[in-house]
Amino acid sequence: MSSARTLFSYWRPGLLIAGVAAAVLGVGTVLLGPAGAVRTSQRPAQRGAAYVAEAPDPLAAASYPLPASALHHAKARAPRVAVREAFLSPGAPSDQQILAQLHEEQQVQKSELKASPKATVNAVTGMASGQAGLPLPVQEVIAGGNAIADFPYVYGGGHRSFVDDAYDCSGSVSYALAAGRLISAPETSGQLESWGVPGPGRYITVFAAVGHTFMYVDGLWFDTAGRAGPYSTRWLTKQPSLAGYVERHYPGL
Repeated sequence: MSSARTLFSYWRPGLLIAGVAAAVLGVGTVLLGPAGAVRTSQRPAQRGAAYVAEAPDPLAAASYPLPASALHHAKARAPRVAVREAFLSPGAPSDQQILAQLHEEQQVQKSELKASPKATVNAVTGMASGQAGLPLPVQEVIAGGNAIADFPYVYGGGHRSFVDDAYDCSGSVSYALAAGRLISAPETSGQLESWGVPGPGRYITVFAAVGHTFMYVDGLWFDTAGRAGPYSTRWLTKQPSLAGYVERHYPGL
């Protein structure tokens, strides 16, 4: 997992020509920026935040990278848009009404929370369903994870923007967390080592290390590694190895 996509995925003839021209003209050392953008060492970076370089994901081979010959997946919607679409339909009540109804339901179901089964994964669709009475942010994280559950894996995917057509491990985790309003910008696995506060959470725990990250959400594992096929779900029921990972959670969750 990295802050920049592989050069192969984003190579364009025009970029090569631009790089050669810049070198010949003495503009400065030509560097490949995020997503293959060409810039020079003597020019300020173009708009957008600086990206943090990181070691390649050691579990990328188990994440089913998108073949170079394959067509790109359609781009995802913004995390909060995906959540609204998951919770609302045309002609449905307003957000405020939905929140009020959810609050009432959560109060009624609070006594049943401990007896309720944890989240489950639909064997056909690969989508996750949370248990009754989950806090709204947790429900939104699950909805966000569902929105990109079957997207292909691409090294660096989801870091230039939340809206992308493929996601790596930290891009996936960042997207789902953003759906629950628990993060404001994509972060690498190295950055996620300091996200939130230390230790496991009640509902959500992010496991981060240099190169790879995944998270535990109400009994399920949201991880790019170990999927059953190139476009299968990121939701897993089998616990991955936790050795060497830092545990982080959002306060209260």
